[in-house]
Amino acid sequence: MTSPYYQTIAKLEQDNVSKDYILGWVSGFLGNPKIEEQRITDGYEAGYNDARSGTTDSASNFSSGT
Repeated sequence: MTSPYYQTIAKLEQDNVSKDYILGWVSGFLGNPKIEEQRITDGYEAGYNDARSGTTDSASNFSSGT
């Protein structure tokens, strides 16, 4: 059985979501502090906030599609 964490990461990668969003999502999910302000991108911020809310609602905004 795979955990929701790994399932979500696999789904985001499969959907070609940006690495910045995924990095932000992982950081938010794990409860890590945000990266330095000058390194935060829109994708990172959205991923971080989504994970803290328990969603991936903004992921489609950062997907390159297939």
